[in-house]
Parts: sequence; C-alpha cells; structure tokens
Amino acid sequence: MTVLEISGLSARAGDTVLLDDVSLALEPGRVLVVLGASGTGKTTLGLAATGRARPGIALSGSIRLAGSALLGRTGADLRRIRAGVVGHLPQQPSAVLDPVRRCGPVLAELAAIRHRGRAARLTAARTALTEAGLEPDLWRRFPHQLSGGQQQRMALATTLVTRPEVLVLDEPTSGLDPESRAVLTARLVELSLSGTALLILTHDLALARAMPGDVAELRDRRLVPGEIAPRRESFVESPASSPSSPVLVVRGLTVRAGRTTLIEDIDLELAAGSRTALIGVSGAGKTTLARALAGLTPPSAGTIEVDGVRLSRPARRRGRAQLRAIQYVHQDSRASFDEFRGVLDQVADSACLLRGSSRQAARLEASEVLRSLGVDPADHRPDRLSGGQLQRCAVARALLAHPRVLICDEVTSALDAVNRARLLDILTAAMNRHGTALLMISHDDVFAADRTLALTEGRLISPLNPL
Repeated sequence: MTVLEISGLSARAGDTVLLDDVSLALEPGRVLVVLGASGTGKTTLGLAATGRARPGIALSGSIRLAGSALLGRTGADLRRIRAGVVGHLPQQPSAVLDPVRRCGPVLAELAAIRHRGRAARLTAARTALTEAGLEPDLWRRFPHQLSGGQQQRMALATTLVTRPEVLVLDEPTSGLDPESRAVLTARLVELSLSGTALLILTHDLALARAMPGDVAELRDRRLVPGEIAPRRESFVESPASSPSSPVLVVRGLTVRAGRTTLIEDIDLELAAGSRTALIGVSGAGKTTLARALAGLTPPSAGTIEVDGVRLSRPARRRGRAQLRAIQYVHQDSRASFDEFRGVLDQVADSACLLRGSSRQAARLEASEVLRSLGVDPADHRPDRLSGGQLQRCAVARALLAHPRVLICDEVTSALDAVNRARLLDILTAAMNRHGTALLMISHDDVFAADRTLALTEGRLISPLNPL
C-alpha cells in the first residue's frame, strides 16, 4: 500500500517555476532522503506533500495521502485527511510552537488526535517528549525558554505524538549538536523500521548516509537520483595580519532567569579580525551568551567593552554606535524578518539606521551583498524565500552595519555545501576589510577557527587562547 504518492507535481509563483513534474511514492517504512541546494524547492516539496503551499504559489499535478487526493480540497477537508496520517516538521520550529503556551499541555492536546482519555494522552505526550530526546522538566517551559536545538526537538515531539503513518521532515538536524543529531538519526531509523514512511528534505550528507532507503536530489526544479559525496568546507586562508589587540572584552558575564543560572562568570576576549568558534550541546547557553553580548538578554552581572568603551547592558540603552558595534545573526532567521516588508529594504535598514547611509545607497549596497551570497536581490517578502536564503539575508543585514563584532548563531545550518562555502568566504572578506571579530556558534566544524571555545552548563570550559 502506498501511503504518499506524488505524480507530476509542479509549483509556480507567477511566471517562476519552483518545481517541475516531480513524482515520488512512499510505502510504509520506506525512507526517501531528498538533497538539494538552498532555494531548489525542498521546502516547497515538503509543504506540497501535505497539500499546502506558501502564499502566491500554485500547485498542480496529483498528491494522494493514504489514497485521498489533497489538491483542490478545502481547509477543513485537508485537516480531516491529514489528522493522524501525516506529520510535518518544518525547517523553523517557531512555526509550530505556540509562543504563549507551555510545551507539555500542547503535546497532550495534540495527543487527543490518536488517544482517548486524559491518562492515555498524558502518557503519549510524555513518551513523545522522551522520544524526541528531551528532558521531562521541559514539560512546563514556554518555547522561548528553550534553546534552538531544544525547540527543534520539541517541534519533532509535536509531530511524533500523533503517531503518523508518514513523516515529512524539513532539515530535521539543523540546530542540533552532534550528540543530539545522532540520537535523532537513530530515532528516525527506528521509526522507519516500525513502519513509518519518511520523506526527509535536507542538505545534511551525514544524515543521508545514515538513513536506510533511497536518496534523490532536487536539481533544476526536478527530482533526480542523488549521489552522496563527502565535502568539508573551511575559510579561505587570508593574507590579513594575525589577531592583535582585543576589540571585545567581556568580564564576569552572568545571566539568570529567576533562580536558574543560564550562563555564569564568562570571561571572553576577541581580537580584531579573529575567528572564534563557540561549541556546546544544545541548551549549554551558547545563544544566551550571544544575546547577552548583543543586549537582547540583559545580563545579571558582568561587563562588555568594545574598543575600550563599556556598553550598556540592554540594547534599548545603547546608542547607534554601540548597536552597530555588535551585530547578532539569530539562528531562527525567518522569525527575525518582518513578514510584511520586502527583504531587500530590511537588509538595507542596517546601513540607513546604523551608518546614516541614504536609502538609495543602502539598497545598492544591500543588493551587491545579497548577490555575492547567491540571493536574488529582488525585494521579495520573506515568505517567498527558503530558509537557507533567509539565513544569508540575515547575514547580509548584519554585514551592512560594518560591525566591530559579528556573532553568527548557526548561520550555516540550512545551507548546502556550495552556499555554505560561499557564505564563509564572504565573512572572511568582511573580516579582512573592516577588522571584524567573528564569533561563530555552531555544532559542526565548518570553518578553520583561530581557536575553539566550549560552553557546558553555562560555563566556558576551554581556557582563552593567547591573542
């Protein structure tokens, strides 16, 4: 029996063809991994598999889920057909997590699709939490109290709790540390062996290698048999002088939330033009540290200095020069853009607001940077761009500030190998041109850092390397 069958699928946004004559079929337990560069249509295909499309995108062809046609259905019909049959894990977990509700009760509510009785629902919800690799004490937390990796796994738990016959996963390992990625991969293998069909859309070659089943590739808007080849990217070695005097000096930085200490007594120095990697498991405090440096999460104690000037702790008290000095690229790029404004103008805002550039000059500079990152500089709204394209747009927006310190939080997680290498090269060029100190938060060894620091349980466990 085929649980998901797609025949002759095409997707168009006006005159632009996003997918062309795509066909696939999944039987119970079959795994199909779809690889593709950022912007090739992976997210469009994942949404189409559930009968949905982003605004402005028209689907044609045939999509059948457990024998029921999805295209042309009303919203109510689609919800009825999909309930308990297909689960969809989007690339951005914020799209499925309710920001004003605690995670556990939401899981229990979703469990009602397949389970009757309060006890059965609670058991199913707690089981889904465990299967997603999350601790029981996260039951009472709101989404904003979770790290990026924990949000990713919580979104997976909302999918698992309904016990679907088909799982559609869009970049399921982005934002996960190696240990969590290994746990998730093992869980997906178990699901396939238990009879769940998996459609995995990813650029993660390690995940593709680990999964049983078939691999295909989205290329030139079509689905073709895929190949898996190893690839490792690194920064291009630059002729710039070696790191010198500190541009950023942090002493005793501590962040507390109620009685919980998120990061404690952090000392950190970054030199002009330096490349520092910050690693640590999901929930270790990496994003909290980044947000504290940017003034988005005011620290409870400690000092932050840039070029010898002490910065105000909250961003709202920082003047234009201080806001420009430290730029932070958030790992949830889609949530960082205004969905009702064109992306080009939002990227240009940095040059206008923080450097005093004219709107015309800022748009021209923004177009050049976006084009260098492989993104069409046309002023599309965010919902018309893929997750990988938005990641590059977020980096471009930060670069237009010409910051002294650039903090990138998992900015390569949604990028394929080619675009990842291109982004790292652009960052190297910016560091050389402006003497920018780079702090790259990542679970992967994706670039040649001057040094690597590790966070565990809110503390830096690696000593600062000599400058």
